[in-house]
This record gives sequence, C-alpha cells and structure tokens, in this order.
Amino acid sequence: MASTAVHPTKEASVPSHLSEKHSFFSPVTTLYTRFSQWRRSLDLPNPGTVENLQKEVKLTHLTNFMFDGAKADLTKSLSMVPAFQVTHSFSLGSQTAPPAYNFGAVYATNSVFLQGSVDHEGNVNARCNRGWSEHFISKMQAQLSHQPGHSMLQLEQDYQGQDYALNFKAVNPSPSDLSGIYIGSYFQSVTKSLALGFESLYQRQSPELTEFATSYLAKYTGTKKDWIATAQVQPSGILQTTYWQKLSDKVEVAADLQVIAAPSRRDAIATLGAKYDLRMSTFRAQLDSTGKVSALLEQRFAPTFAFLVSGEVDHFKNAAKVGVGVMIESSNLTPEEMGAPPQPQII
Repeated sequence: MASTAVHPTKEASVPSHLSEKHSFFSPVTTLYTRFSQWRRSLDLPNPGTVENLQKEVKLTHLTNFMFDGAKADLTKSLSMVPAFQVTHSFSLGSQTAPPAYNFGAVYATNSVFLQGSVDHEGNVNARCNRGWSEHFISKMQAQLSHQPGHSMLQLEQDYQGQDYALNFKAVNPSPSDLSGIYIGSYFQSVTKSLALGFESLYQRQSPELTEFATSYLAKYTGTKKDWIATAQVQPSGILQTTYWQKLSDKVEVAADLQVIAAPSRRDAIATLGAKYDLRMSTFRAQLDSTGKVSALLEQRFAPTFAFLVSGEVDHFKNAAKVGVGVMIESSNLTPEEMGAPPQPQII
C-alpha cells in the first residue's frame, strides 16, 4: 500500500517592519474610522459651494438682470442630445456701454460643459467644466482681449463631500515665479441647518509684494428650506448679510445689507427685492438705500418668444434708465416638446 506524503501549506508571513508600522498607525486609523462613522450617522447635508452662498438672493434681485437701452438675443438650438446651441446678441442705446454684438455657443453633455463667445472687437471668452465624478469637477475660464491687462485665465477645482465643500482657484498663475491670485475655501455643515466656513485669498504680484486675507462665512437654512440667512465677514472691515424667503410657489423676497467699517470709509447699503413668477411672465422689483427703485418684467408670449422691459429711477441723482429687449429661440422641436399648450384642432 503506497503511502501518501502530506506537504504542509506555507502560511503567509508578514514582514516584521510592516507589522510594526501597522501597529503604530492602528490607533490613528481606528480613530479616523470611528469619526467617519459618527459623521455619517449625523446625516448632515451638503452646504453648497461658497460661490453659491448668496445664489437665491442674486436670482431674486435685479443686479444680474438689469439693463438699459435695447437688446436682442437670438438663439438657435441645433441639437438636444448632446445639447448644442448658438446665440446672437445685440445691444445698443445704453448709457453705460457702447453698442455691441456677441456670438456665443454652448455644448453640454452629462459630464462636459463648454461655452464660448466672441464680440465685435475680437474679445474671446471661454468656459469649460469637466465632471470626473458626481463630487469631483474641474473648471476653466479664459478671457482673451487686445486691451492690456484684460486677458485672464482661471483654473478651478471643486469637490463636493457628503457634508462639506472644498474649492481651490488660481487666477493668472505663473509657474516661473508663482505670481497670481490663489483662492481656497472650505464650507462645512455643523448641523442640518447651520454651515460654517472660510475663504482665504493669497495674492502674489511679485516675490516682494504679497497679500493674504481670510473671510469667514455662515449660512443658516430653515427646517423646511423656505428661508436662508447668510453672513460674510472680510478682514478689511466689510460685513455682508442676506436673507431670502419663499413666501409661496410664486413669490420670493430677499434682503441684502452691506456694512463697510474701514478706516477710510464708513458706509452701509441695504437692498430689498421681490420676485413674482406667473404662468407666462416673471416680475422683479428692487429698492435700495441709495434711492434707486428698479423693476424688470419678462413676458413670454410663446415658448420661443419673450419680451423684456426694465426701468430704474435714481431719486437722489434725479436720473432714470429704461431698457427694452426681446429673446427669440428657434428649434426643430415641436411646440408640444417645448412645453407649449396644445392648440385646438380646427375641423
């Protein structure tokens, strides 16, 4: 009877130096794991980016929508998947800007956003966003101008964590002497309603001339997310607070207060605004402490045609501005696909 030889199996041996290193870092990794589990158990929301800290207020006020003179935006949608459209913009008769023409294009997919424009003087603006994942986004903005000092390049990296947001920007960075403007921000949810953070700016014009400043941020959101209050304190002596509230599905109000307490200037500006969303129109009104009363009406007569009227009265300077504009969109889609109400059939 033949005997069977049994060979002992070789056990995986761990080098002694790796075992010692693992035991040395074990308390740290255990503490980090417990801390991460505790944070996940709190179920804190993402606070949003520092750049969008006052997003709701800016959408309610007229600051980014006000214009004077006459303007026209003609948009042509060439594709829906991926999204691709071109725009011709005309403006004239403004009291603050000369007549201008601008041609723009937008291309967008689920992970890429490209936007570019060129005006009648040859100035080029470009923007590119690349989403590597749901939380990791790279951004780039560039401006090319024939005027000295007006060209700009901005590189940005954004990361959205479960309960925090990280952002880093570099404006006109120079690899040779590291000159440029560098901005970093961190925003953390402390509770389900309160978020705190900071934004630091490092400006290096030359190796001998540098500047560093940090501003502190706070954001409080109502339990039902129907109101938001924010505050931002800058080291130069500037305090800005905002309040936004959604009164109903169609009415939003917002307030902004900016206090300047610098050694060379002491001032305060308060702004109140409201936005009304009707079925086919949007009306915005605004009043500030400098004596300006502004209003903007966007009336959409069809899904492809909108008419705009804006006005501003400065009581302290006894001046007024009026603007009119049209927005025309052209597409190969049917009116039903663009959201228009179905038309009755005539037999």
